[in-house]
Order: sequence, then structure tokens, then C-alpha cells
Amino acid sequence: MSVPSSVEELLQLIRKSGMVDETKLTTYLQRRQLTRGLPADPREFADELVQDGIVTYFQSEQFMLGKWRGFTVGKFKLLERVGVGGMGQVFLCEHMFMRRRVAVKVLPPAKAEQPAALGRFYREARAAGSLDHPNIVRTHDIDQDGNLHFIVMDYVDGPNLLDVVKKFGPLDLARAVSYVRQVANGLEYAFRNKLIHRDIKPGNILVDRKGVARILDMGLARFLNDHTDQLTIKYDDKIVLGTADYVAPEQVANSHSVDIRADIYGLGATLYFLLAGHPPFPTGTVSQKLLWHRTKDPTPIRQIRPEVPEGLAVIVGKMMAKDPKARFQTPAQVVAELDAYLPASVPLPSPDEMPLLSPAAMEGASPDDEGASEAVAETPLNASATLGPATPVKAAAVLSGSTVTVAPPALNPFGTPAAPWGGSVRPKPPSRPAMAPLPQPPLPRPGDSAGPDAIPPAKRSGPFAPSNPFREDAVSGRAAPRRAAPWVLLGAGAVAVAVLAALLALKLM
Repeated sequence: MSVPSSVEELLQLIRKSGMVDETKLTTYLQRRQLTRGLPADPREFADELVQDGIVTYFQSEQFMLGKWRGFTVGKFKLLERVGVGGMGQVFLCEHMFMRRRVAVKVLPPAKAEQPAALGRFYREARAAGSLDHPNIVRTHDIDQDGNLHFIVMDYVDGPNLLDVVKKFGPLDLARAVSYVRQVANGLEYAFRNKLIHRDIKPGNILVDRKGVARILDMGLARFLNDHTDQLTIKYDDKIVLGTADYVAPEQVANSHSVDIRADIYGLGATLYFLLAGHPPFPTGTVSQKLLWHRTKDPTPIRQIRPEVPEGLAVIVGKMMAKDPKARFQTPAQVVAELDAYLPASVPLPSPDEMPLLSPAAMEGASPDDEGASEAVAETPLNASATLGPATPVKAAAVLSGSTVTVAPPALNPFGTPAAPWGGSVRPKPPSRPAMAPLPQPPLPRPGDSAGPDAIPPAKRSGPFAPSNPFREDAVSGRAAPRRAAPWVLLGAGAVAVAVLAALLALKLM
């Protein structure tokens, strides 16, 4: 459909999308008509719908582009776009039936056609799904909807450290030490589970409102001693994996053979970035940076920020040693060294640093989703990337050029309620207790007609009931023989006795 030129056309798109409950939309429109009325400009009305919590930023932009399809992926409804990367887009989503908030990472269809990209996408899900730690984003599922492949993760209501420093400058010492120490804890857990990340950097570290740091994006992760991981062997030796600003020297030479010490180098470069406000080598081309990581030392951190303690500067330098043998050998050693510089209390992130979600996206969010739970520091409940500006971005299905079915309608073509899986909800026949007695109609009263029109023969009982040699068995449901009435048996016996007596009398004569 074309771009809406009127409010009526905008409302038509919203209704066709199925993203807004019809009752909610009708009530809202009635209230608007009674108060301030509707504007004439559809863009103005779209902005007001966002402010009033009817649609989200992302949905509003899509409607204004004339889109009404592609708002779902699998069983999830797209609420907001919260991140964009080389391996796809990340959306804040809601399960259409369970109402649970999650982050869904969608691989672009063009990437899915590349064996290396698709393989790494599934390896990311496998790697993250094998880990369960408070400082690592948890992954719950990987699925496919048409030609769209997507990963379902926890949603974290918080930004990544790259965006925080870019927008607000270097972090104070307490926060920088706290976040890096938490990440080192997560890396130690991954290391004990034979996994290395290979892309530790500020953009892959999320921080929620409680100051809990979590490692994101296992797309380049490698399982140690896993000889079945042919993806790494086949593709990783041909290119340099990692990010030029934070990649370890040995990873530049051979991405396949690195170990946990490469992650320690990346974490040291991340700590340098948090303290200095820029990477170890802020200028130069990608090729130059890759070379400098192997041959050149960055500017000492104390020259950039003199208030950094000498001991902390030594830790940064040791984490970023060119020779892996000169670094800390495990993340646990990094944690132990940073303990001396961790204060008793660490400032929480500023509200200005937190992502801004639309009222409709926040509606129905649990306190944990908003970072209000004290237990979130120990048990991660959410995960995603930071919210970008509300720019026109195509939904995943729109990118693919395919149509993804929206939420099922309330009724199917036959007029019966639609089931969650797209079929019909058939009315369940009432059940009857196995031993329940069959209902008995009342006997004829004086003055009633005694004919068959008064009481149907099939329902009459007692001495007036018609002869019926079978009845339905209440237990098995099978037809069972009907026993003769007692007076019939007595009469037959009396006749037999009389006949026998007559025969005896004749014989005696």
C-alpha cells in the first residue's frame, strides 16, 4: 500500500496489521472525538498515537511508509528495533500468546544465503545456549520463519558500553572497574565450559539499570577442543576475525588457534576504552590497527587520565601484553587483581544513558523488564542492544520481500474461534458421568393424553413403556439385553405349573 495521505488511510493500515487491539483502538478514537478530535495530518496523528501508547516508534514509522505486514516473526510481535549489527537487526518483541518480552535477533535473508554467515549464526545460538551465567546474555531458542532465521534471547533494558562512552564520555573509575570485573567473571565461566568469545569489545557488553554487565554476541565464539567445529577450520583461517580496535595480536595471525588469553586482551582494550574514551589506537586504517596491535604500544593510560591509579594502569598493560604468556592466563586472575580497585559502592548508570522506549513498548512490561527487581543482579532476566533513533527501518519480513502472517484472526472463515496455531477451536461436546442415571420423564398425569403424542415412546418408562429388548449400557456405551419384567416371569411359571398338573391328572386316569 502507498504512503498514507490521510488519517483514514493510516487507521486502515493499523487495522490491517493486527498490531492494535480493535477494542482498544475504538475506545481511543471515541475518546479523542469527545475531547480534542483527530488531526488532519497523518504524520502528526502517528506521533500522537506513539505518545498515547497506542503504537510503538517502530510500528509508527512502518505505517507511515505504507507497511502493514511484516510485524511478526515466528510467534513474536515486533515492538521496537533495539540494535543493528553486521549479522542482522535486534528487536524487542513480545510473544503473541504468552506476552513475554524477549530480544529477537534476525539474520538478513541475504546473509542466510552465505554458508559462513548462516553457520556462525547457528553456532552463536549453540554457544550462548550452552551458558547460563548472570554476566552472559542467555539464549533460549533459534528458529526459522520462511527464509528468516532468528535467535530468541533475554531482553536487557540497558545500553552497550560503546554507546555510553560515545555519548557521555569516559566512565568513572568505579564503574569501569566494576563492569570489566563482571565481564571477566562471565569469561571465566565460559572458559571453564571450553568456550572463548573472540570478539570482546565495548559494543558487545550490555549494562542494565542495576549496573549488571552482560556479554553479548557469541557469533565468533569457538569451542575449545571441539574437532567437529569444521566451520571454524573452513572459514576462520581465511579472514581475520574480531574487531580491529580490540583484536589480540595472535588473533590477527591465526583466528583458529587462539585461546582465552585473546579474550583477556580484548577485555584489556575495552578497559582502556572505558577509561580513555577512545580505543588503544584511535586513528589509522583497519590494516594499520591490525599491525599496531602486534608491533606498537598504545599511549599509556595515565598520560590520558592521570587519576588512574598506578596499579590499575599496570593491570591494563598486563591484560594487553603482546605476548600471550605475559598476560593474565585466566579471567579469574583478572577478577582477583581488580578486586583491590572495586569500591564498596558503585554508581548506577544515569537514567539519561538508558534506552528510551515508547509507552506502547513499555506497556505490560514486568518490573524485572524495567530493572526494578533486586534479584536482577544475580539472575539475568533480559538482554538486547541499545535503542537506536526512530528512523525508517524495514521490518525483517519487509527486508526479505516476503509476507509473514500476523496474529491469527479472532474467527476463521467458518465463524468459529481461531486457535493459537491457526486452526479452529471446536466446541467440546459436554461429557456425561459414566454412571449417571439416564433422565426419566414424568409419568402421565390425570387429564393428560395417554397417546404417543404426549410422551415419546423412546422416552416412556414403567409399565407403559413399549417393548424394547435392548437399552444402552451406561458404563460401556454398548447395547445390552433388556431383562423381562418380574410379573411376566411369574405368569409364565404359573402357566407351566397348571399345564404340568393337567398332564399328571390325565396320566393317572
